[in-house]
Amino acid sequence: MTDRRRPQISLRKQPQQARSTELVAAILEAAVQVLVQEGAQRFTTARVAEKAGVSVGSVYQYFPNKAAILFRLQADEWKQTTEMLCRILEDAGTPPLERLRSLVHAFIKTEFEEAQIRLALNDAAPLYRDGAEAQEMESMWDKIVANFMREALPEEADAERALAGDLIITTLATVGEHLSRNERPAEAIQTYGDAMADMFCAYLKTFQKR
Repeated sequence: MTDRRRPQISLRKQPQQARSTELVAAILEAAVQVLVQEGAQRFTTARVAEKAGVSVGSVYQYFPNKAAILFRLQADEWKQTTEMLCRILEDAGTPPLERLRSLVHAFIKTEFEEAQIRLALNDAAPLYRDGAEAQEMESMWDKIVANFMREALPEEADAERALAGDLIITTLATVGEHLSRNERPAEAIQTYGDAMADMFCAYLKTFQKR
């Protein structure tokens, strides 16, 4: 059995001058528009180039394929989410369960505010998720959550903490995606957030009763 070849999703080169930085920014802005308007299935490098008003060759100077463009969009979104994750979960001055509650509300709010691009990127994920860069970024989330779970469940074994952390993050991401596929009033978003936070906090409290 041979290993599946990982997609090339790194930039061919980093923009060094203001002009090249502006070109990459224009390409990424056009990519967002194409992705939202056309969807992942119809997303092509040629459409991005046309929307950006540049040649396909100009796009290929920096992005080897459409997977690399999509991954860059996803990487930017992941960076913002990771910063939010760190800011909330690493706040040592706040009790763990309060941090978890804040994370739930912040995550769901972000899911709704950026629903179109997040859903489109999720649909495009098969094109880049096997890349080493994508897996490295995902592992950062695992480390942040693992550190938080050591604080939240200090008496539990690593395997128990890992299971609890994975269950919370997977459920949060799955429900957030499901809810963001339909427009909902702010009150409904708040209600879902409260319910999920209550559920997660109750789950962690069960470990204290063992």
